[in-house]
Order: sequence, then structure tokens, then C-alpha cells
Amino acid sequence: MSGFVRVSVLALLIGAAPALAAPPANSPIPSPRPEQIASATPSAVEITPRRGVEIEVIAVTAIEEAEETSADGASVTGLVTSGTDAEEGPSALAVDVSRRPTMRGAVPAEFAARAEALRDAADAAGRATETSDPEFRAWIAAFQTRALAAGITRATFDQAFEGVQLNTRVLERDRNQAEFSRALWDYLDTAVSATRVENGRTQLAEYRTTLARIEEQYRVEAEVVAAIWGLESAYGAMRGSTDIIEAMASLAYDGRRQDFFEAQLIAALQILQAGDTRPRNMTGSWAGAMGHTQFMPTSYLEFAQDFTGDGRRDIWSDNPIDALASTAHYLAEHGWTYGQPWGLEVTLPDGFDYALAGEQERIGAAFWNGQGVRLINGDPIPDHGPASILLPAGHRGVALVVFNNFRVIERYNPADAYVIAVGHLSDRITGGPAFEAGWPRGDRALSFDERQEMQRHLQSAGHYSGRIDGLVGPITIAAVRSYQTAIGVTPDGYASLSILERLRNS
Repeated sequence: MSGFVRVSVLALLIGAAPALAAPPANSPIPSPRPEQIASATPSAVEITPRRGVEIEVIAVTAIEEAEETSADGASVTGLVTSGTDAEEGPSALAVDVSRRPTMRGAVPAEFAARAEALRDAADAAGRATETSDPEFRAWIAAFQTRALAAGITRATFDQAFEGVQLNTRVLERDRNQAEFSRALWDYLDTAVSATRVENGRTQLAEYRTTLARIEEQYRVEAEVVAAIWGLESAYGAMRGSTDIIEAMASLAYDGRRQDFFEAQLIAALQILQAGDTRPRNMTGSWAGAMGHTQFMPTSYLEFAQDFTGDGRRDIWSDNPIDALASTAHYLAEHGWTYGQPWGLEVTLPDGFDYALAGEQERIGAAFWNGQGVRLINGDPIPDHGPASILLPAGHRGVALVVFNNFRVIERYNPADAYVIAVGHLSDRITGGPAFEAGWPRGDRALSFDERQEMQRHLQSAGHYSGRIDGLVGPITIAAVRSYQTAIGVTPDGYASLSILERLRNS
């Protein structure tokens, strides 16, 4: 997302195209709404305890957070369970120690003494030692001047940095990010697994009324918000437990991306100063993404919502409602078109001009229908505005027609595989079918070094003039297509191992 730094499991990152300017608020031919969403009657926000959510870990952050819980890092069951149900009202102790206590009769002396002792014990337990690393301590002192100049109060700063240490584990993760080369179909097998689909349907039903209200207010379909929730944190089960102030401070001190992480740290302090959460409750991934739908601090400041009306934009607690509303708001602000599908599976005719495929071509449905492109069931493509044909695995894989909402999801995470996963999961949650076409499962994903090697070979052969960066974006796809045309194979632009081997032998 804008302002998001994402730690992707994919090596399938494709440069995101900008969203269309001023898209319509509603699609000219809205997609049929699932009955369970369309019929929901808006009413009061419900807060439902979260019990026994079965999760499947696919994100790097989730894998790291699960290392000590799951031996194989692949799945963790029953991590999130609630305690006893909430009481009807505040407990006697809670009333006695509340900063704004409910008026009541005289409190017994022994009760007040016990409450005071509990407060003292909590303060003592939470009182941390001074930052131990002298260089990091000096950096904090210098940063404090910049933070105060940005409007952070001394009290907020001191409270936020109490006990903060240089987090070497965060620095190690940042410096040694492993490459995850994973084929799209393998990723989708987990991202849109039967378990994740079923969990999504459960959550959609559980928060039916509130999600209907969120959909009505922000004009973003409930199932899309639920799908992002499912991918980002396994429906809240894997939100991350790293102290955000400590992580952002450590990364800013390290200096590799100092300006970026200082900006995130200032934003995190502004969140604390606004009273949305407390310092040690502000947790998330080691890279700074927070809450149920993994907002970076700067994105939180711009897009987070207080949908529950309690005066705080709380994306960290077990209650996901503010986070879900914030995600809907983010998509709406980036141009979401209500009623427009993200994409639809299509079939391509014999003799299709593969030079027309790719996000750079945004053409109306009439053109694609005239080319013989049809929906997977044989119907013509409906008119939802300018559309592109996407072939994420070449001509042997699923073919998609994608609309502007595809590009809006790219603003949340620019990896095509992520966008397809969100879109497909949202369809499956509401009863849609799995992709009908197959995938070239005999292929494997190219490593980063192999993608760079392919670019060098294409450059030497006169087909590529871009940077040797290992990113398979539009320029590399066009170069592969040019080479495929030259050697007489289907020019679908798919950067496969077989193409690399042909280049090696040419």
C-alpha cells in the first residue's frame, strides 16, 4: 500500500501501473452481490470474541512470529483463543483504579490499599532499564531533538522510549532477508486454501452486520476487505508481536533506510500522542506493519478509522472492526469502484495477439469481445470500464481480464500474485468457483540470480535495454516476448526456465 513496506513471500513482483484517474464511484454494470451481504441490515457494531481460528502461515512475518510455535513454519492451529466472556459491566477493581472512575459509594480502605499495591507492582514491572547500547543511546538523544521539532511532546517521547533497546534481531532480519522464489500456483494453493476460504466465510458471517455497514459507508465490498484481512494476518491470528517503537528506532539508527524509518517512527509517536494506543501495545511485524490488516504508521495516520466510535482508531486489539473499516477507507481513497470486479477468468481465441496482453493495455470490453476473448463460461466480457488481459503464467496458465480495482489492490501490495490472491479469495469466500484453467505446475519459479541472468542474455541478444535488476516487469516481459517471436514460440512474455535455457544455449 502507499506508505507500506511489504516483506513479500514472492519473487513475482511486477511494477505496479498507476490507477486510472477519477474512476467512477460505481461500476456501470455492478457485479451481483452475494445474498448474505446484500441482505444485511445495518445496525450497531458487534464485538465478537475470537475463538480457535485455524490459520495457515504464508507471510514472512507470520512465519517468523510462528517459529517458536510451529515446528515446520507451515501451519499453526488454535493460536487465537479468547478468555472468558466479557462481564456485563466493569469490575469493582477496574472502577476503583480507572482514571475516570464511575461515581460510587465509599471504597473500603483495604480494597483501596490493595488497588494501590497492584498499581505499584504494575509500574515496577513495566519500569525498564536504561538503553544499554551507548551508540544507540546517543542516537536516541539526537533523534529526540528532531522528534520534538516535529511536535512530539517530551512526555510522549519519554514514555515511548522507556526501556527501548537496540533490537539486533530486527536488524538481522532486515539485512538478511531471504529470497522467496515461489511459483504463483504454489502461493495460491496456500493463500486461497480451503481452510482460508472457510475461515473467511466464518468471519464474514460473524461480522456480517458490521461489514455491511462498512461496505455501505465506504463503498468497498465486504468480501474484499475480509480477503485482505485473511492474507495479511490470517483473520487476526498473526498480527505480529514486535515492539514498533523499538523496531523503527533500531532500523532508523542502522541507517540503511534511515529517512524512511525515521518518518515511520515520527508517525508512530504521533499515534501515541493522539492516544490511539499505548507504547507497549503498539506491536506488529519487525518491518513496522501493524494490526489486523498491517498498516504502516504513516498509512495509519492518513487512513485509519474509528468505526467503533470509542475515540480511538484501534487496529491492534482482538476486535478487528477499526482495522477493517480502515482497510475499506484505504481502498476507497485510492479509487475503488463499487460493483466492479477486480478481474474475471477468460479464454483466449486461437491466434490471439499476445502483444496485446499486459497491464499497459487498457481497452474497453467491446474491443476484447471483438478479439474473440470470452469469459470462462463463454459469455462476452461485461463492460466495467477499461480492462487488460493478464497472463501470469503465460499461455499455459489462467488468463484474466482485470479492471481498475486490480490496480487499486496493487496500491496495498504491488505484487501481482498478492492482488490475484486477494481477488480470488474474495470470490471464493462468497461462493465463487476456483480457477478453471490449469497452471504449468511442472515449471518452477526462477531465482533472483536466474532472472538477472535472463535479463543479461536478453540484453546481449538485443531484446532488452533495461536495468539488470532481477525484476520481471513490463520491460522484461516485452523483451521475453520479442525473443519468443524471434525463435518461433508462442510470444506470451512468460519468463520461464525453458526460455532461460534456450537463451543459455543460443
